Amino acid sequence: MKLNRQNLSKLAADIGQPSEHPSDVAEGIVHIGVGGFHRAHQAVYTDALINQGEAAEWGICGVGLRAEDRAMRDALAEQDHLYTLVQLADEPGAEVRVIGSIRNMLLAEDSAQALIDKLSEAQVKIVSLTITEGGYCMDDSTGEFMATLPQIQHDLAHPQSPRSVFGFLCAALAQRRAANIPAFTLMSCDNLPHNGAVTRKALLSFAHLLNHELANWIETNVSFPNAMVDRITPMTKNSHRQELAEKYGVEDAWPVVCEPFVQWVLEDKFCNGRPTWEKVGVQFTDDVTPYEDMKIKLLNGSHLALTYLGFLKGYRFVHQTMNDELMRGYIRRFMDVDVTPQLAPVPGIDLSVYKDTLIERFSNQAIADQLERVCSDGSSKFAKFIVPTLNQLIAEGQPLDSAALVVAAWALYLKEVDEQGEQYTIIDPRADYCRTLVSDDAQLTARVLGAESIFGPELAASPAFVQAFERNLHRLRTLGVTGTLQALLADSH
Repeated sequence: MKLNRQNLSKLAADIGQPSEHPSDVAEGIVHIGVGGFHRAHQAVYTDALINQGEAAEWGICGVGLRAEDRAMRDALAEQDHLYTLVQLADEPGAEVRVIGSIRNMLLAEDSAQALIDKLSEAQVKIVSLTITEGGYCMDDSTGEFMATLPQIQHDLAHPQSPRSVFGFLCAALAQRRAANIPAFTLMSCDNLPHNGAVTRKALLSFAHLLNHELANWIETNVSFPNAMVDRITPMTKNSHRQELAEKYGVEDAWPVVCEPFVQWVLEDKFCNGRPTWEKVGVQFTDDVTPYEDMKIKLLNGSHLALTYLGFLKGYRFVHQTMNDELMRGYIRRFMDVDVTPQLAPVPGIDLSVYKDTLIERFSNQAIADQLERVCSDGSSKFAKFIVPTLNQLIAEGQPLDSAALVVAAWALYLKEVDEQGEQYTIIDPRADYCRTLVSDDAQLTARVLGAESIFGPELAASPAFVQAFERNLHRLRTLGVTGTLQALLADSH
């Protein structure tokens, strides 16, 4: 049965479905970057609130800025913007429900002005983002906005026909200012440290290049809450579509699959109203930093620690890697010894329980999370997820082997062949640059650790870290992943 509003009443009784009719819900949120994570996270919280009759003005209008977003727009449009959320868990009873919080989706390439007009509507009070870590146009090594990027230069020259997210935001905010319409809150839901502060810096940097008066108005009127977001959401595969059709009789062009666990900690800093998301499990706080550090250093850092080693060993899924006793021991050691001493107390969270939960989540076989997904974009992930941990270990004179192994494994992974001799292609916006780092074995250490745009200056400047990196690289080449982990864990006892 094709998923659409007409067929909702015919769905099986155990499939959850939206309670509100679309005409009863206004589009108060515009979300840029409608991918799997948004549809498994913010859209789900909002849907739950709408279903409680608590969010009549907070429906979502999705936005795609890239040509490839057309496929998502078309899939959603053909099913009245409904889609199915499928929770995957090893124990039975995982939830399947139809989500109806997305009401519409616009594409920038269809009409830039139509999108600017939408962002300028008075009823739009929040603009949210999942544009990936690289979408903020920030240089990881300097923390500065990259104004020389072609799309940014284009938008500065043609402010009424923008291409970048910052071009569209500024065009809309300028239009709101001219029409005396209050500003919206700009809310990042991307997985990067201090995402609200990064968004603020990027937008203001762009705005000052465009128009100082507008930039000053934005600085005074727009708010940028920081958020910690968490839910493992693998890529949707054809097998997921088939299973949904066979088990539940639902034909959905683009369902989303995710783990049962979900978390959203959000600073309560909104300039123009917000949904009462706390009624559906969102935790509001004055300072998201301790939650963010915990999640980014423990979850995302551990993800990187396991992913390249697992891939080199020949595994292709996170749960396969976690089924390996040595790998499991190494990840727990990385969490306990390298990361946990660096964390401040986190209100309401028991860190040892949180780490147990992470191990359980990584081991979820039903979700079949692809290592390829976690491996991708390493060149932008390291600076955010691992380098702060490494820098602190170096500064405190702590043992470095366990953490240096993460970087050594990535360096070998860039060679594009695993221990089984199987070839693959690395997925990274800077793939060609990454390949040059490892193209000459004699220069490998200097080139990899000297890549300041990825690792900053501290690693290459630390003789102890350089030695630990080379020791682990040599072990991986001569002993393989298993032998390296055996040696590492033996050394640490």
